[in-house]
Amino acid sequence: MESRKKLDLLALSSVPLVMTLGNSMLIPVLPLISKKLNIGSFQVSLIITVYSIVAIILIPIAGYLSDRFGRKMVMVPCLIIAGLGGAVSGWASWQMEDPFMFILIGRVLQGIGSSGAAPVVIPLVGDMFKDDEQVSAGLGLTETANTAGKVLSPIIGAVLASFLWFLPFWFIPFFSLISVLLVFFLVKVPKKKKTEKQSFKEFAHCIKDIFKENGKWLSAVFAVGCIIMFVLFGVLFYLSDMLEKRYNIDGIQKGLVLAIPLLALSISSYVAGKKIGESKQLMKMVIVIGMGIVTISFIALRVQHSFLYLVAFLVITGIGIGITLPSLDAIITEGIEKEHRGTITSIYSSMRFIGVAAGPPAYAYFMTISEHLIYYISGGVSFLAVMIVMLFIKPKNDPQKDSDSKRMPKLA
Repeated sequence: MESRKKLDLLALSSVPLVMTLGNSMLIPVLPLISKKLNIGSFQVSLIITVYSIVAIILIPIAGYLSDRFGRKMVMVPCLIIAGLGGAVSGWASWQMEDPFMFILIGRVLQGIGSSGAAPVVIPLVGDMFKDDEQVSAGLGLTETANTAGKVLSPIIGAVLASFLWFLPFWFIPFFSLISVLLVFFLVKVPKKKKTEKQSFKEFAHCIKDIFKENGKWLSAVFAVGCIIMFVLFGVLFYLSDMLEKRYNIDGIQKGLVLAIPLLALSISSYVAGKKIGESKQLMKMVIVIGMGIVTISFIALRVQHSFLYLVAFLVITGIGIGITLPSLDAIITEGIEKEHRGTITSIYSSMRFIGVAAGPPAYAYFMTISEHLIYYISGGVSFLAVMIVMLFIKPKNDPQKDSDSKRMPKLA
């Protein structure tokens, strides 16, 4: 991977890092926000959910626009909008007596911005490289930045909130500005061949044909991406609440505890991105093993969930999710032609955001019924992901590596 493109990749990696920080660093602060605003667990979970719902709706539109007008043309304005959203939430928290609705409005703006930022990174990495192995390595780096954001976010969020509970909102525009500058000045988008632009009707017809040919395995990848984020954000919400209420761990200490399984996720994601290469058979096997590990860890937690066991098995869960994510990214990016990659990967990103949106409120509800239900649901949906992959993702034999083989093999 040439040094010029390494610089591009590092700048691009700032986008998922910043978008993750802007969302995940609020998770350890949610119980504190709940106290300050005098609202319940379900209401405070909406601070995560409204952001995600807006992103779910707009991500496919952003993907289409990035295919039509260019990745960078969509990404930079969206990063600016995300920063403005953070500023609105921060200002409302600082100046208003009852800021909850304006915090949500700021989060809606942030969701609009995020829809055209991080999801556009995946197809852009695919555009930058011709070699599938380099695409996998590049996606591994960006997914690692995403998960590194998850590691840092609870610590940063807890540290900032220890000064002022609304300070995390104000750091969103600061982080967004850094990413805007890096992307604007360092990322060089590959020049596209001049082709006649499709009408929306022609474009929609092409997407329909893609799903007709590849719908089975694409739907499987979408479903697994959704399940992973549902479990991850649901468990983080549950853990944040439980550490404070049961173990009296809050502030920076809580941020550090939350960061432990996320660090395992980040490291395993980086290693997997480096190792998976271009074999779709290997990608499928890694996804099955990863989600199998997640399933087993929740079964074990149902049997024994003392504090040390809880942290240990959540580390194992982090490893399982960490090795799965780069494989999902690679299998979808390398299996779709470049001209439609932005739209298809954006639908995948939307499905991941459905998981992010649904996780916290769903787990808030499960917590009112039984702690054991959390382990049953988490283990059950993780096992469902294993079955989906085994039944519906069926790679044909990987082609012989030769100079004429430029496209990834299709999936059955």
